[in-house]
Amino acid sequence: MKPIQSFTGLPSLPPALGRLKYFEQPSAAAEGVDLVSESVLEDPKVKGEVFAQLNTLCAPHTLFTTNTSTLLPSRFAQATGRPAQFAAFHFHNPVWLANVVDVMPHPGTAADVTLRLVAFARSIDQIPVVLHKETPSYVFNAMLDGFLRPAMMLAADGKVSVEDIDRAWMGVTKMPVGPFGIIDLIGVDLVYHIARRMPLLLRLTPPAQRLLRFLKGYVDQDRLGIKSSHGFYNYPDPAFSRPDFVRASGD
Repeated sequence: MKPIQSFTGLPSLPPALGRLKYFEQPSAAAEGVDLVSESVLEDPKVKGEVFAQLNTLCAPHTLFTTNTSTLLPSRFAQATGRPAQFAAFHFHNPVWLANVVDVMPHPGTAADVTLRLVAFARSIDQIPVVLHKETPSYVFNAMLDGFLRPAMMLAADGKVSVEDIDRAWMGVTKMPVGPFGIIDLIGVDLVYHIARRMPLLLRLTPPAQRLLRFLKGYVDQDRLGIKSSHGFYNYPDPAFSRPDFVRASGD
């Protein structure tokens, strides 16, 4: 069984964090920048406000990209102030291992901008996947949603434990992590926020209400996943990373 350290790359985080530079003032962060990658809250209004500010600070040639995994870039392209130089450029977790990036232009993205983003992706050892039309959840996440949602409903309905759901997936597929380990990596609060953005009529259905209550219970306890050291599992030594985890069913 592949250990969690190999999947998440946790031991490599300290040196990676040491290569980052932090700025308190947006003007300092924007100076001399060729490309912006935005990863703020999954809210088109918030994203638009951030880009509008950056548009006044960045050089005219700077490309703007969003790392959103659910929103269409066209929803806030005009708010960026430079829609022709804007596209979705979505990385996958863990980015240091899952080296695929979605490149999704909106109808107003300049063709050469898409080509430049593809070239940039390759230059940082990412595999660019170019979408020809805007689509929610892009490529991998569209498939991932169909995998995570049934898993969460099984747990929300009390039909089976979180651990046994992950055991089922890991035992059959021989993957190093199951759906709830993946949610911990994504962030339970982010998954909850995305679920709350379902269309109202869908959100009001009894199954959706049960799912939201299930996730909110973890969020209210600050059990947000790896980033808070607690989620469906405790970190840095989650139970699913142990060699005997899959065979421990029923314990």
